[in-house]
Amino acid sequence: MLYSLYEIQQAWRSSATAMASVTVEWLNNPKNPMGSVGFGPSLSSALEVFAHAAEPRGKPAFGIGTVEVDGKTHEVTEDDVLFRPFGNLKRFTHTGLPKDAPKLLIVAPMSGHYATLLRGTVERMLHGAEVYITDWADAKMVPLTAGRFDLDEYIDYIVEFLEHIGPGAHMMAVCQPSVPAFAATAIMAEQGNPCRPATLTMMGGPIDTREGPTEVNEMAVSRPMHWFKQYLIQTVPMHYPGGGRQVYPGFLQLSGFMSMNLSNHMMSQYGMFKHLVAGDGESADATKTFYDEYLSVCDMTAEFYLQTVNAVFKEYLLPRGLLTHRGKKVDLDKITDTAILCVEGERDDISGVGQTKAALKLTPGLSDELKKYHLHPGVGHYGIFNGSKWRAQIAPIVETWMADHPRARLKAVA
Repeated sequence: MLYSLYEIQQAWRSSATAMASVTVEWLNNPKNPMGSVGFGPSLSSALEVFAHAAEPRGKPAFGIGTVEVDGKTHEVTEDDVLFRPFGNLKRFTHTGLPKDAPKLLIVAPMSGHYATLLRGTVERMLHGAEVYITDWADAKMVPLTAGRFDLDEYIDYIVEFLEHIGPGAHMMAVCQPSVPAFAATAIMAEQGNPCRPATLTMMGGPIDTREGPTEVNEMAVSRPMHWFKQYLIQTVPMHYPGGGRQVYPGFLQLSGFMSMNLSNHMMSQYGMFKHLVAGDGESADATKTFYDEYLSVCDMTAEFYLQTVNAVFKEYLLPRGLLTHRGKKVDLDKITDTAILCVEGERDDISGVGQTKAALKLTPGLSDELKKYHLHPGVGHYGIFNGSKWRAQIAPIVETWMADHPRARLKAVA
């Protein structure tokens, strides 16, 4: 019922947005004197802010046409190289990469936003690596005939993607997928899979949420599982391809994201309004670009969400050595030759300081020289993998870690 009510509200908002956009065009017409006197500029700016915030959004494009490396501009090629119902494997490369460039799989979070949230991550790592990324599907667009998708399937997808890329690849997990990526690495190590990653970089991941608990963790702990099922799980309306599927809708996830930092979002919108009034279109466009991505959300399957809440945030199964995959316990002790880098942000209010670092204590089979921890000062959750500090200070640490630990060298260590 809630999903249907949201759809009705969206229809109303689309009409209101269209009316606001038409009014903005009318007020901004050079031949209209009302647009430049009195309340005209303020009204036009306010309507433009409303229209931008309320407009319907689909899946954004990565849109990485070129990349500049060492002062030279190279054309970027984007391809889907493996197709699966709940997510494709996407590859990025460019004309300036050497033939022996490292291959990196970036595991994007399945937590309400599309993989394009990591556009800046992909673009920066593309400077020196052939980059692959998990392009997760919007669950409401996946027919029921495709079956279910839970944590087991998520891990299976990671393993399959690494096998498609081939031996010697590196892996980076951003936030939520740190847990399944860590588990997949252990499973592949135990099986002796030659495609296990040479390095695993986990960035702001909830490996052990008992460390440095945040508001997100507290909410998960304070509510029983039946609360999540009753209030957050909805049925996809039948006019979507995934009609009838149980999901945690993107619009509910977005409301949670926004409520955590509501005052900051309100100030951002007010700042955009002031820039528009002052005619500072460049600053206003920067805010628009951020919210174009931030407000684009997708649904995730109910079974994956509920299993993640229980396993990661309530029962702490991975750090307690109790996480299973396909009925078999995940043994982190088996990781012996995948070099692990844990990156955290000093101001992360989603994955608290210490949660990702915990992975280094959970791998006794891995020598100390194959472990590294980096706590970056002055950055929050998104600053770990996006923005100027990511590009200039954090990404080089990841690149150096990858270069220092290729699979060929690790074979000699094993």
